[in-house]
Amino acid sequence: MAKSIRTMEDFSEFVGLSRPTVSKYFNDPSSVRKKTRDAIEEALKKSGFRPNIFAVNLNRRRSNIIGIVVPTSIDPFYMALTRRIELIANEAGFHAFVLSADGRADIEDNAIKTFKSMNVAGAIIAPLGSAARPKTLEQLGQSIPLVYVDSPLDETSAFVGTDNRQSFGLIVDYLCRSGEPPCYLGMPHVNTNALTRETAYLEAMARLGMEPHVLPVSEAASWDFERFAFEEASRLLEKPAALKSRTILCANDRLAFGVIAAAWQKGLKVGHGADYDLRIAGHDDHPLSQYACPPLTTVAQNYDEIGRLAIQLLLHKLDEADHPALGKEQILLKSELMLRHSA
Repeated sequence: MAKSIRTMEDFSEFVGLSRPTVSKYFNDPSSVRKKTRDAIEEALKKSGFRPNIFAVNLNRRRSNIIGIVVPTSIDPFYMALTRRIELIANEAGFHAFVLSADGRADIEDNAIKTFKSMNVAGAIIAPLGSAARPKTLEQLGQSIPLVYVDSPLDETSAFVGTDNRQSFGLIVDYLCRSGEPPCYLGMPHVNTNALTRETAYLEAMARLGMEPHVLPVSEAASWDFERFAFEEASRLLEKPAALKSRTILCANDRLAFGVIAAAWQKGLKVGHGADYDLRIAGHDDHPLSQYACPPLTTVAQNYDEIGRLAIQLLLHKLDEADHPALGKEQILLKSELMLRHSA
């Protein structure tokens, strides 16, 4: 019976080459002679052996693993973002390794430590923001290149995300032109977007000479946005006068889903026109926004472009050939207004 090939030592014996030569090939195939390379590749086909990628990368001066940390793995925005990053990373010869913080700073901290132990080449991180532990991120950034997405850690770190001032300016302007000026339902303070988006709403209302009204909500730091918004809106709709407006602009679409559900439960009709009780709008263009009931008016973030530019920026920081500089390290993308039945 043929001997099972499970380790690098087993494979070295099978191919008839020394362990250092085989390791040299797996670290960089071009570093060995063509005859040796051909022999190893033929042996790989015959044996079906695949080396432990993490063990190989630990021995490299720089690995071909790129780390990705997201706040939650069940949000479609982060799913679309990581899918785009993974595709481009693979095309560039890198393996993307994704970890979720599950909305908790201690898990994010462990994810960062895991990447350090794996000797990743660089990382793309959507940080938890105020709940995060910036010292851990700063320490990681001292050893490998980092690019932040969705919400920046600070004003100097490499970042790719949405221009919230432009996007909120766009939808506030539309809502004011087409009906009652909007009041604002903010998001839980789980990252810097909470404050940035509220500030963008206030600035947009001020530019139009309108009085802003931020709805009072609890300070719970929950990533369960739909439930948070449903409970807060249910409470607020008990006293409609507290809304100050029949138009509600939500910090993101997932909040808007919760508000629409609360309005339905109260028997209120959501839509645009005199026959409706409320207009509701969101931000992000969540994949389910067009299928909500009613379909949600929102502004669309460019998920694909955020992912493409983030990995391109990281590859440039890694000095990869064919990945030219983008000109700046803080990139804010414009959003597009998506008009649907809810507003």
